This record gives sequence, C-alpha cells and structure tokens, in this order.
Amino acid sequence: MALYVHKYGGTSVGTTERIKHVAGKVAEARSRGDDIVVVVSAMSGETNKLVAYAREIQEIPASRELDVLLSTGEQVTIALLAMALEQIGCPAVSYTGWQVRIVSDSVHNKARIVSIDTERMTGDLKAGKVVVVAGFQGVTAGGDITTLGRGGSDTTAVALAAALKADECLIYTDVDGVYTTDPRVEPRARRLDRITFEEMLEMASLGSKVLQIRSVEFAGKYNVPLRVLSSFKEGPGTLISYEDAKVEEALISGIAFNRDEAKLTILGVPDRPGVASRILGPIAEANIEIDMIVQNNADDQTTDFTFTVNRNEYRKAFDILEKTCQSLGGRQVTGDDKIVKVSIVGVGMRSHAGIAAKMFEVLAKESINIRMIATSEIKISVVVDEKYLELAVRALHETFELEREKLPSTH
Repeated sequence: MALYVHKYGGTSVGTTERIKHVAGKVAEARSRGDDIVVVVSAMSGETNKLVAYAREIQEIPASRELDVLLSTGEQVTIALLAMALEQIGCPAVSYTGWQVRIVSDSVHNKARIVSIDTERMTGDLKAGKVVVVAGFQGVTAGGDITTLGRGGSDTTAVALAAALKADECLIYTDVDGVYTTDPRVEPRARRLDRITFEEMLEMASLGSKVLQIRSVEFAGKYNVPLRVLSSFKEGPGTLISYEDAKVEEALISGIAFNRDEAKLTILGVPDRPGVASRILGPIAEANIEIDMIVQNNADDQTTDFTFTVNRNEYRKAFDILEKTCQSLGGRQVTGDDKIVKVSIVGVGMRSHAGIAAKMFEVLAKESINIRMIATSEIKISVVVDEKYLELAVRALHETFELEREKLPSTH
C-alpha cells in the first residue's frame, strides 16, 4: 500500500461543487487501496477578502491577529471537504495546522516549519480514514497560530509528505503540468513528463508561477517526488525528482520569463573598494530585493554600476539611488522600467558547450539587443526590452526544438 499526499489549491476548491469534485477524485484514489492525506488552500479569493477586512479595521494589521484571521480560510475548506468525503461514503477527518502540530518558528505571516507530529495522522490512516489538513498554517511552540506566507499550502503538503515518508506528493492546480514555457506566449509549448528539482527551482525563481520556490526547495532537501497535475483534466502531469540520464539528454528543459523587472544604473562613481556596498546598502535597508548586477569600470578611475529590482520597487529604489549618487559624487542615475528577463534552463548545459553562444546568436538574428546577462551552471538569463519578450521566447523555443517530444542527442 502506497501513501500519497494530495494538495488542492484555491481554484480547485473555489466552490462547493468543486469541493465535491475533489472529494470524488480523493475517494477514487482511496478506493485503489492507497493511504491519502489531503492538504487544501482556502477557497479562491477568500484570503484576499480577509486581508481587505483586516485593513478596513487597522491600516497595518497586527501580524499575530492577521494570522489568526487568515487561518480561518483553510478551516472552512477542510471541514467542507471532510463532509463531502463522508457524504460519498469515504471516512475522513479534518485537522487544522495546530491540531496536527505543524510547529513553526514565531515569524508571523511568513513562518517556517520546524517540526511535524505525525502520530495522530498515522493513527487515522491505519483506521482507514482520509486525513484532510489545512495548508498554509502552523503553531508556535508557545501556542500562537502562524501562517507560512505565499505558497504556504504547497509547503505544507511537501512537509507532510516528507514527515510521513509518502511515496509521492501530488500538487493539483489549474494547469496539467510544467510546460517548456508559458503556452499563452508560445502555443507550441509542450508539457514535460519530468524535470529535476534543480531545474524547477530555477524556473520558479525566474518567473514560472506553477510552484512556489519554498515548496520545491523543501522537496529537494527531503527527496520528496513532486507531481504537478490538473484538478480539472485527467493526465499524468509532470514529475519533479532528482536528475537521471533521461532528463540529462535534454539540453534545455524550459524557458522562463519575468515581466516584473526594472533596471537602475548609477554612472561615474569612484572606482574604489567598498563602493558596491555603499550603493547597495541603502537599497537593502529599504528591504528592496536585488536580482542581476553588472559593473563596468572606466579608464578614468570611475565605474558604472547597474542592477535590477522588481518593477513595483523601481521608483523607491530610484529615489534612494539618487541620494547615494550625490553622497558618492557620481555623475547621474538612469533607469528603465520597460525591461523583462528571459531565461533558458536545463541540466544538460553542464555537459554541453556553446549554449550561451547559440542563445545570443538567435537573439541577434531577431535584432534583439541584450542589456544584461547572468549565468549559473544550469541557466542563462538575459535582460531585453519589454516589447521583445514574446519574440525572444518563441525564437528560443524554436531554436532549441522544445516542442519536440524528445530532443536529439548531441553526444
């Protein structure tokens, strides 16, 4: 008998009809003789509604009380799903995060899981019940309710799968797997049968919205095989696991992109030790995350320093940088919030030379100017003008033949 953890997101449980549909899928899986633990999110739109209520009462809601409020969203869903399972003759029991004892640290609104007590769940599974657990929530050692931040239900599911030593963690969403790129940009995008944790981490961090980074990190750390499937469409989905020879055959697994980019440059600052720290220190103090960095040194002992931030932080970062420019005696600050980042990802890059050259050649052929470049062992990212996003993605997708079921070996 195998043990599976299912996770259903907000759209999958968005109405009572959809909750009944999920109950049917869970009962069918249970009828095959497998043990099932189900993790659910709040119904779609519910968390945003609760946040809006909080802000009507308090401009900046108290973080502890906000967690108490937000955790009610999942509590509604677990109860309704357990009822729906019982209604169709499938024994079930629901638990909040604190009933299961998903112990977290005490950082409200973005807590991290410390430990999970599996005794209660194991007992229910042995008794033949489906265990339904609220995602996104935990409890501190002192008994305060916490929430796990964005994508917290995915993290709950993976953490439970690790603690229970589940055979697989199935993440049910509104897409039927991980694609070579966003099908809305490239209609020929193909669903991948499998992808490595490492590649999925890069894809998630570079803009792919299928899975949250924390859940993929957790799965990789504890070697929990993840499968992304659709709640609404039958199919095998995409398996995310450790590297194997079959996955390595592909040079590139996918193309990720991020529209929320902006670029800032401080020109003509003195080229001396500590200048990078002087530039980025105030940005970090304002809690603005920096992504790509490029520094160009000139012959006149000055340097131009460029970095990217989230587009929402552009104006704030620009104002901070102007003050820094004055204090450092720099020439001026320039910026551009009409840029995007396009990245190719694949473990096959490790053993194949010339991928970057091929990527740059394709973009040059399409007259797309590259503003910045960043690389790692398994990814190459470029910053280009926003208007070229779709052209760049489609051209790269075609060049690396990602629409093909199996890429030809280049060994």
